[in-house]
Amino acid sequence: MEKEAALKRIRELRDLIEYHNRQYYQLDAPEISDAEYDRILNELRDLERKWAGYVDISDSPTQRIGAPPLEKFNSVTHLTPMLSLSNAFSEEEIIEFDSRIKRLLGNNAETIDFVAEPKIDGVAINLIYEKGVLTVGATRGDGFVGEDVTRNLKTIRNVPLRMKEGRRPAPSRIEIRGEVYIRTEDFKRLNKRREERGEPLFANPRNAAAGSLRQLDSRITRRRPLDIYFYALGDSEGVSFATHWEFLQALHEWGFRTNEHIKQAPDANACVEYYRDIMERRLTLPYEIDGVVIKVNSLELQDRLGSISRSPRWALACKFPATQETTVVKKIEVSVGRTGALTPIAYLEPVRVGGVVVSRASLHNIDEIRKKDVRDGDTVIVQRAGDVIPEIVKVIESKRPHGAGEFEMPETCPVCGSRVVRLEGESAFRCIDIACPAQVKENIRHFASRGAMDIEGLGEKLTSALVDNNLIRDPADLYYLDKGDLVGMERMAEKSASNIMAAIENSKRPSLEKFIYALGIRHVGEHVARLLVKRCGTLDAMMAASEEELGNIEGIGPIIARSISQFFREPRNVEVIEKLRKAGVRPVEREPGKEPAKAESALQGKKFVFTGRLDTLKREQAKEIVESLGGEFTDSVTKKTDFVVAGEEAGSKLEKARSLGIPVLTEKEFLEMAGGG
Repeated sequence: MEKEAALKRIRELRDLIEYHNRQYYQLDAPEISDAEYDRILNELRDLERKWAGYVDISDSPTQRIGAPPLEKFNSVTHLTPMLSLSNAFSEEEIIEFDSRIKRLLGNNAETIDFVAEPKIDGVAINLIYEKGVLTVGATRGDGFVGEDVTRNLKTIRNVPLRMKEGRRPAPSRIEIRGEVYIRTEDFKRLNKRREERGEPLFANPRNAAAGSLRQLDSRITRRRPLDIYFYALGDSEGVSFATHWEFLQALHEWGFRTNEHIKQAPDANACVEYYRDIMERRLTLPYEIDGVVIKVNSLELQDRLGSISRSPRWALACKFPATQETTVVKKIEVSVGRTGALTPIAYLEPVRVGGVVVSRASLHNIDEIRKKDVRDGDTVIVQRAGDVIPEIVKVIESKRPHGAGEFEMPETCPVCGSRVVRLEGESAFRCIDIACPAQVKENIRHFASRGAMDIEGLGEKLTSALVDNNLIRDPADLYYLDKGDLVGMERMAEKSASNIMAAIENSKRPSLEKFIYALGIRHVGEHVARLLVKRCGTLDAMMAASEEELGNIEGIGPIIARSISQFFREPRNVEVIEKLRKAGVRPVEREPGKEPAKAESALQGKKFVFTGRLDTLKREQAKEIVESLGGEFTDSVTKKTDFVVAGEEAGSKLEKARSLGIPVLTEKEFLEMAGGG
């Protein structure tokens, strides 16, 4: 390569790496795989080395780690830098690493022992403990300055807030490094919940962990399934160690969780064996790893070896082969999930990825397809995200067949033929037919649930069995069953069948609020159902209301109004409602604007807040009691709160109630006030 071309390429690579650093470290939205990033970085490093006399590397990405912290977080300067590790990609490089260390130490004949551990694909963090108490927690940032995420780290249950007293007393100050991650199964559940709520999906567990850790609201972080392993020492005062292995044992004594697969390796050959063993077992581990880390065990040797500008000389990250392959999209088709969401699926020419044959990959939604611009016939790079879920990483546009058109979502449901809608603010298209076969089990389960029609005994297994045996095809069919349909089903004796039939019969006179909630209209929970009934009064009035009229109801915005209007404009939903009426289901209605009559009670007009764990009542039961007796159930303690009901482990709400002089009741006292509930 000529000098001018090389210098131009160096500038391009630097800009490209800075861009991807920002995408990865600041925005938690990487656009390329780790393997591709490593290739770009290695290309830049090689060019800078070759043309060293012509380029200034002082501000090159090869001399820095990550990206600067976001301005929305306070900055924390690490006591010792959090350097990144040099990468290797083969067993031969492990042997070369050992030889290089021996050359640097000038002791080629000496055997050096190591510590080897899985390289978890998570988010590196740095904790500072003073006199055994956690004072600061920060992200890696640029390796020298990170983001202060102390409050968020304190929500992770495996982060000790205070060091345990072991054989060694807690030092006066110590810096401890760890890796925050999300287990594979927890990640699946997290994405499943987000999909059901119509929220964007996380690309992988690492992104989910990073996004969760860097929330401005620590309550969001607390709800995410974050976990952590601790693995490295930074600065310390009042304590010293001879080896890294000794430090790991001290971590365990002090109450810090270390990875159970970390091992001592007496020489480089043992490191190679460890690398092979972990690579074979990686798919069985409950979290994502992308390689192993090998460290010189002796801390004295670590000090002698020192660091280069970006990495310590005494450690190596040996990565596994990238689990990505190239294949062709044969066609894109749409599947319908149990919540009615339409998901585009790319059917692929079968290809082996990470030891498993992949023939299809989810494209999630139309926005994802547009972002990646995936089309029928495209050549694509595919990987198994988390070594489990196949996903298309990118399209190789240069190989796109002539005339390949953009994919369009269908206007009707591919399962039932009903029209498809996309609500404002949502990425998913949905089928809103309450009787759509793809979602009927979930709709019936919701219809029969406690907060809805409350059909006791009609659980998930029985619902599935009734649908699978073609006894019901929509919620209304429940009211056309007879005992003979149930007797003889698995674990269904005559008495059990009688109980189910009685529960179905007893559900025919629900409040209109419960009936509306039971229909499963998108965005219509119990609160919105009450607002609808208060304004409209009757089911017919609700069904006849225009989108504009619904949107004018206080507490119901345009998105919810459109969802309700579209539901009642779907002919199949109207058919099911009429079928319910013919079966004798008669919701209790009332005059518009008029509240249902409530018995006079001590709860009338009073605001209640519940905190802590109650002995006999569930939170929803308590709410139902308060509202049925004319009270108001609220979440926050304010000067307008009349009573706080406190159970075990009551927290800040109880303290605030006492500071404001608000009466505090036990659960028993509340039930007595309510007349026994």
